Amino acid sequence: MAQGDGYPFDSVPDYPAAEIAAAWRRERPGAPLSSIEIVTPIWRLAKLLADDRRRVLQESGVDPATLDLLSVLRRAGPPYQLTTREVARRALVTAGAVSQRVSRAERERLVERAAAGDGSRSVLVKLTAAGHALVERVVDQVLGREALLVQGLRPAERAALVALLDRLLRDVTRQVQTGVSPGTP
Repeated sequence: MAQGDGYPFDSVPDYPAAEIAAAWRRERPGAPLSSIEIVTPIWRLAKLLADDRRRVLQESGVDPATLDLLSVLRRAGPPYQLTTREVARRALVTAGAVSQRVSRAERERLVERAAAGDGSRSVLVKLTAAGHALVERVVDQVLGREALLVQGLRPAERAALVALLDRLLRDVTRQVQTGVSPGTP
């Protein structure tokens, strides 16, 4: 890393999506531009939020993949254990990624791995006391920071945004996964 540069926490340039759309409209009249003023701010927010979360995690001494694993187990409720298959499903990662995450967290004594004991070949992953304490501390830091970042929205604005983002996510997921366009039965 070059001395003094903020990578990976680079700033996102202040270049409004409306200006980007206007420039494309000027340079490529007739191009499909209706998404720019929606997608561009989402990409910018995603980068800002991801960079800020990485900074918080770096200060806490936790990598994002480990926090993801610990959080999935913590959200499962007592006894804070899941099969590796269920961890993969909930974390939206491959079995190989789960294996790497579990191995790293196991070395750090944050989780324990054991046979499921039900006659299957399933492997259970369980939070240790150290893993539980770490996820409790770091989740509070991450969620507290993110609450501060969105505090400028009033409750009604938050509710409206949650509903719109949920709808957009469902629609985009459906289109990407099935190749179906909106309005197609």
